[in-house]
Amino acid sequence: MIGLGYVGLPLAVALAGKFPTTGFDIDVKRISELQNGTDRTGEVEYERLRSSSLLTTSSAEDCPASDFYIVTVPTPIDERNKPDLSIVEAASRTVARMLKSALKEGRRPIVIYESTVYPGVTEEICGPILEDGSNAVCGKDFFLAYSPERINPGDREHTIDKITKVVSGQTLEVLDKVSALYEAVTTGGVYRAASIRTAEAAKVIENAQRDINIAFMNEIAQIFRKMDISIWDVLAAAGTKWNFLPFAPGLVGGHCIGVDPYYLSHRAEQLGHDPRVILAGRGVNDGMAPWLAEELHKVLDGPGKRVLVLGLTFKENVPDLRNSKVADLVSALSGLGHDVVVHDPLADAEEALHEYGVVLDADALDRRYDLVVLAVPHRAYLEKGREELRAMIAEGGILADLKGALGSAADWTL
Repeated sequence: MIGLGYVGLPLAVALAGKFPTTGFDIDVKRISELQNGTDRTGEVEYERLRSSSLLTTSSAEDCPASDFYIVTVPTPIDERNKPDLSIVEAASRTVARMLKSALKEGRRPIVIYESTVYPGVTEEICGPILEDGSNAVCGKDFFLAYSPERINPGDREHTIDKITKVVSGQTLEVLDKVSALYEAVTTGGVYRAASIRTAEAAKVIENAQRDINIAFMNEIAQIFRKMDISIWDVLAAAGTKWNFLPFAPGLVGGHCIGVDPYYLSHRAEQLGHDPRVILAGRGVNDGMAPWLAEELHKVLDGPGKRVLVLGLTFKENVPDLRNSKVADLVSALSGLGHDVVVHDPLADAEEALHEYGVVLDADALDRRYDLVVLAVPHRAYLEKGREELRAMIAEGGILADLKGALGSAADWTL
């Protein structure tokens, strides 16, 4: 397993229960934590990790010759919202070196990619890298496969051992082997995609679809605010229809929904197609944080106010800070002249500072503010109850709820 993050670790632990499995990650600190039974992502419990036969290492040389190499590294976007394939390319170069030992033993290994990419990346970019680094022939000495990850951080229902895995392979024989591998660890079965490119495409549209639906909700929330109509009241009424889809407005961050559509739109533009719907949805969702900051600024009636933002992670009850749009909200409020303090009981303070320049204040809940914004409704905040939350508000202050989690306890919501 190449990459032991939110995607790689749960899969590696599951596979280790059936096959001799080694997990590799370049993060030395991460490997040390895992060897001590600690998963900072919170996806694998201490006891399960400690009892697992999974071997972990940060040294590629320590990885044994294997029949399968599964790549689960991040595929982010750059500052221009273009796909950044540098990590998956680097991982492919590492795997290429590993393939040499497998080939010497007479194995014909299969390299499976789970990282989100646009159609064609596995065969047109990763395959040649593997060939160049291993001095072997793809499709003869080693083979390619793709099985898109479906990890939802913090979700204890749709775990790797229960979901349906989409699988694909370079040949029918490879597809059979990959299917058998995943069938061994999930009760949800596998779906055999028509091709590797089909499986890649399925991954990017799964999240692009959600992105577009949430963008619609964000836009109507903005429209209804001009009419002084609560979006939550509207959704409650509309939701009584049997085929109304239960999407809600909000800040769209994370490693998938806020990123994957840019992979699809990039490939579309390469082919000469203008992806208007996809980019329109992205534009609305990327603009949500600045819009919210402006609306809250109006409520505050001028700059210079003390603001507490509760939650920085991209969703509730997880420590995942990737692509946090709350950070954009904090930046926008600060840019409007407010003194913004941020608190999050789950986020890593060092990572928050490194990634966003945001200082997490562990003592922030002991002071009072002109505006308290419940940006991420972590369980720890909701368990405090109405009185404890309102105790953080100065006289005449406001309690704002961005996701409708507090009901009538909030003074301001979408």
